Amino acid sequence: MTGQIFTSAMTCYRIGDVNGNYPIFSHIGATQDPGRWHTTAFPLIYTSEHYSTALLEKLIHYSGAPPPHQHYVKITIPAGLGYEMFDTASIPDWFKVGNTETPVFGSEWVRQKRSPVLIVPSSAAHIERNFLINPFHPDYAKITADLHMPVHWDMRLFI
Repeated sequence: MTGQIFTSAMTCYRIGDVNGNYPIFSHIGATQDPGRWHTTAFPLIYTSEHYSTALLEKLIHYSGAPPPHQHYVKITIPAGLGYEMFDTASIPDWFKVGNTETPVFGSEWVRQKRSPVLIVPSSAAHIERNFLINPFHPDYAKITADLHMPVHWDMRLFI
């Protein structure tokens, strides 16, 4: 995997609980629990390239009812920032629940500060992409988030 540079500004989205313990655009919650791409020692910020993918990513963690108090933030990654693209051939089972290689891979990416953004496929919809943001990279401060706005759930999703 080689580093690339965004030639134009990119937009991504993150959904979270506005009444939660941490701001929506924050890595602090990732210090409490490990995830698919991180360990608690090397937290990161999970975002999705599209709002609809962010909704889907949120829905896979809930069943039967809409998650309460959900808001989204629109995040802007400016042109000129670096990124890496995850090669799925490097970890063929990257999408499987309980995979132990992807948290190591993501944690090493955070620790090494190789780029501010790592682009990975969505486990919920493999052709969609998630943008993982490294809050410890020197260029992190150039990434901005708008004010949070409420998520409006279509109740047909929960039938």
